[in-house]
Formats: sequence, structure tokens, C-alpha cells
Amino acid sequence: MMRTWFITGTSSGLGLEMTKILLERGDHVIATLRKQGVLDDLAAKYPAQLSIHQLDVTDTAAIRRVVDAAFAERPIDVVVNNAGYGLFGAAEELGDDQIIDQINTNIIGSIQVIRAALPHLRRQKSGRIMQVSSEGGQIAYPNFSLYHTTKWGIEGFIESLRQEIAGFGIDCTIIEPGPTETGFGAGLVSPPLMDAYDGTPAHNVRDAIANGDFVIKGDAIRTAQAMVASVDVTPAPRRVTLGSTAYQSIHAALQERLSELEAQKDIAYSADRDI
Repeated sequence: MMRTWFITGTSSGLGLEMTKILLERGDHVIATLRKQGVLDDLAAKYPAQLSIHQLDVTDTAAIRRVVDAAFAERPIDVVVNNAGYGLFGAAEELGDDQIIDQINTNIIGSIQVIRAALPHLRRQKSGRIMQVSSEGGQIAYPNFSLYHTTKWGIEGFIESLRQEIAGFGIDCTIIEPGPTETGFGAGLVSPPLMDAYDGTPAHNVRDAIANGDFVIKGDAIRTAQAMVASVDVTPAPRRVTLGSTAYQSIHAALQERLSELEAQKDIAYSADRDI
């Protein structure tokens, strides 16, 4: 089945790999990116299938203009929120502007893309929203506190949203890849180090990534293929976990949380009022 996809953040990583896969199989892609020229070769190869729009997802007015223009081109079957980056540092090390930029890009940008698309999807009475999160939307590493803030936050937004729009024929799926060889590390934004955190878990993670001890098992092309294939699954999966690292880490975290919750059952029930 041929589809039309709207994808943010297509200049690199999973967004770029998805775009390549979809064009090769004959789908239409409306791609957004901040850097001009990155997709020129693909545009020359697939002139009838690829539309390109420059977009910074921290610009809400631009989001609305680009999304409206995209839906004016043709009905869109899948909206993929992929744009984002990682802010890498202990919470105390981060600058105020860095915190704001991370939240504006990873969570507010995603929310505003969805909000701009919803009126069009409702009129169509169909569509799927694919929100790219991370294993970091269910677990947390030290030194990534603000990145995790955005991923846990956007997952909560999607959990509520999917209930709000269930009657409109629109589905939502959260994608949770583990560490994947996408060039994500090269795009990490890092603040100056504080000596106070030397030898702590925060800097130990930083060192492991810098010296290659942080194992990355995920394959970008296979991950993108699985993301594309998930749209053929009905009913739409609430979450798709990708990579053995993500599966193992999320599985362990959920088991631990459930065990802790069950141990608190008596305390939880003790807080009820008498009825």
C-alpha cells in the first residue's frame, strides 16, 4: 500500500534512513529539515515522490505554515515526529539556555507538530502519528537528565492524546529505540564539565561514550525498516521497542517498578477515605 509520510528531522539518522526506504518502495515523503541541500540527491532521483520543506521545530508559526502546506499538497497518512537531539551533562552543569533549547526542540516542537496536524487528520478521519521517543522515555541514564525529561514528557503527552483522538480514526505509536548507530552521539550538546562530578555516575557515562565503552548495538537501517513496518500493524501498537538493549533495559525497569508498586499496596490503600 502506497502512503504519504510527513517526517521531521530528515537530514540525518532515522529520519534520513526512513526517507530513503520509503522513496525506494514507492511512497511519497514530505520531508522537513533545518539544513538546506542535504536531500538534494534524493530530490533529483525521486522528483515526483519527495517534497522538501525547511523547518526548525522550535518555530511554532513555521510549523503551522509547513504542516498546512504539506496537507495542501495531498492527504498525509503518517506524521512522524523525529526531529530532536541530546543534551548531555549533569543537571547542575547545564546552562539555562541549553535547558530551554532542549525542551523547545524535543517536546514542545513535537507537541506543536501534532497540534498543527490534528485538524487535517480529523477532517480525513484517518492517519497515524508516529512519535520517536527512545528507551530513554522509559528508563534513565545519568548525565542525560534533560534529554530524559523530554522523552518521558512526550510519552505522557502521547498517552493522553491517543485517548482524546480515539474517536477520530487517528492512531498513535511511540517508537522506543535503544542506542543506535545513527550519528546521534556526534550531535550531543555538552556543557563545560564540573570537577565536582569527576568519578560520579554522570561523568562515568560521559567517559564510556567518549572512549567507546558504551556499547551501541542498534542498526539504523534495520531500526528504520521496523518503524516503517509498524504502520502495517493494526490495531496500531501503543509502543514499539527496538533493539535488544532497549528491550532488556525497559523490561528490567518495568519489572522493578511493578515490584516496588506491589510492595506499597497496603500504604496506597491506606490513603483512601472511608466511603
